[in-house]
Amino acid sequence: MYTRNIITIIKKELKLYFNSPIAYIVIIIFLLLCGFFYSRPLFVQGYVTLRHFFDILVLFLLFFVPAVSMKIFSEEYKTATIEVIYTLPFYKIEILLAKYLASLIVILIGITFTLFYPFTLLFLGKLDITSTFAGYLGVVMLAIFFNSVGIFSSSLTKNQIVSFIISFFILFIFFAIGKMGFFVSDIISYIGIDIHYDNFIRGIIDLRDVVYFKSLSFLFLYFTYLSIQKQR
Repeated sequence: MYTRNIITIIKKELKLYFNSPIAYIVIIIFLLLCGFFYSRPLFVQGYVTLRHFFDILVLFLLFFVPAVSMKIFSEEYKTATIEVIYTLPFYKIEILLAKYLASLIVILIGITFTLFYPFTLLFLGKLDITSTFAGYLGVVMLAIFFNSVGIFSSSLTKNQIVSFIISFFILFIFFAIGKMGFFVSDIISYIGIDIHYDNFIRGIIDLRDVVYFKSLSFLFLYFTYLSIQKQR
């Protein structure tokens, strides 16, 4: 019952995404930026590695994920269609999870297209399969966390631009804290994403890093649940 309801809402959300040009435009811009910054060191400096790509990818996700998730609740509030959804025989937790998963699917579609890059390295030099797998697992962890923040931000306002700004600001704080490791305590530095993401792109899969991203994702999804309860 619950699974069927969630799948129904996911299908509806995905149709809304791909029936408009916004999803295509955002994904194409994301891939063009990724392609440029991947190929430049490869052909100019001859680096046969994905390390530089994973390093810059986190910056693109700071923009890409909020751009995808900013409409998920904001648009419903603006058009008042959220009232129609609440009259349907769905639990609010089902609506939240379905919307979250729908936007995550769109984000993962964009990330999946970047798998073209490691395949090209197979023909240009030796590719470290283990490090590549760990790196992409780190990217997925980032997407899961970033999307939860984007969903939360979207649940706070009717304005998609405001939602984007709130989401970007929250994510940038987590990003900046990690970069300030030399200036802050180890405990505060641990809150930032840098130390956890860096382990993945170095080929280290640590359960503590997985728990870190999953815990933050759950926390912001819980905040979102409280927010939509209040909005109703």
